[in-house]
Amino acid sequence: MDKTLIVTNDFPPRPGGIQAFLHNMALRLDPGRVVVYASTWKRGAEGAAATAAFDAEQPFTVVRDRTTMLLPTPRVTRRATELLRAHGCSSVWFGAAAPLGLMGPALREAGARRLVATTHGHEAAWAQLPASRQLLRRIGEGTDTLTYLGEYTRSRIAAALSPAAARRMVQLPPGVDEKTFRPDSGGDEVRARLGLTERPVVVCVSRLVPRKGQDTLILAMPTILAARPDAVLLIVGGGPYEDDLRGLAARTGVADSVRFTGPVPWSELPAHYGAGDVFAMPCRTRRGGLDVEGLGIVYLEASATGLPVVAGDSGGAPDAVLDGETGWVVRGGEPGEAAERITALLGDAELRRRMGERGRAWVEEKWRWDLLAERLRELL
Repeated sequence: MDKTLIVTNDFPPRPGGIQAFLHNMALRLDPGRVVVYASTWKRGAEGAAATAAFDAEQPFTVVRDRTTMLLPTPRVTRRATELLRAHGCSSVWFGAAAPLGLMGPALREAGARRLVATTHGHEAAWAQLPASRQLLRRIGEGTDTLTYLGEYTRSRIAAALSPAAARRMVQLPPGVDEKTFRPDSGGDEVRARLGLTERPVVVCVSRLVPRKGQDTLILAMPTILAARPDAVLLIVGGGPYEDDLRGLAARTGVADSVRFTGPVPWSELPAHYGAGDVFAMPCRTRRGGLDVEGLGIVYLEASATGLPVVAGDSGGAPDAVLDGETGWVVRGGEPGEAAERITALLGDAELRRRMGERGRAWVEEKWRWDLLAERLRELL
């Protein structure tokens, strides 16, 4: 029986969007035909216990490497080829094309007939630097298909590939579980718990890092509060930027109208989306284009929950929004533009309803996991 070897650094219990993407896809493949070769999440007894518990719950085989970061070294390549042969795998899916896709030729020689490598935001950054651009071209030549998230990442990555490899690219974005992210996800309970039942809520769900634009939302709050004095910004998630954001809220004089939840378990995220009236994450591009949004699955999860979205223009974020239909795209880092769009949405219940319903329908039409998993099965 033909099997697929998934080679990845990005796999739970390590948290993150790419990790959730790969895990959701793996769960939708035939579990008897999947073997995962992944790095170790954390060193130490606690990390090992969490990883072992997670792996034991999976319906497919998970093999962990001793390192916390898989690289295409001779040792890792040798281990991958051993797993390919031992488990009778005929196809390989690299969870992130760069740099693991460099192992493609060795796995082909070991018997793999199909090699698929998925690109994310960081491959678009690789395409801008001469040395990494050459490595990306090698990955394109050594695999059958590079997948891409959206038009932004496709155009930049394709420019680094040979014409033949660029023509073989296929879109494969992460999906949304429309049965989990839905309008009745439990938002009222979160509102009640946080004391926000009667207040207009702008919600942002994301890691707290500068690119995501939570600081832009805080700077937009004085303008929003001038129109809606009872409005509140609900910042969901944790990250290294939290102290800076709290300080900014205090200096801006809006600390009483900004709530930080800290990290939230995945099972509670749908309800936290549902606690909002508007979803906003005005992400921006940083470091000369090297720190960029690959897609922005949070916009689609918010749309599935029935919320209008306000997105930044970083990288592929606009690919996750139908501008003017499911929400609006604003210039990242521009508090005035974000404030204008958010204020308009908070003041117009009918507009919120219309955009939310259109977003929900769009997710059901294009972004369901089952549709995207079928595309992956065809590629493999």
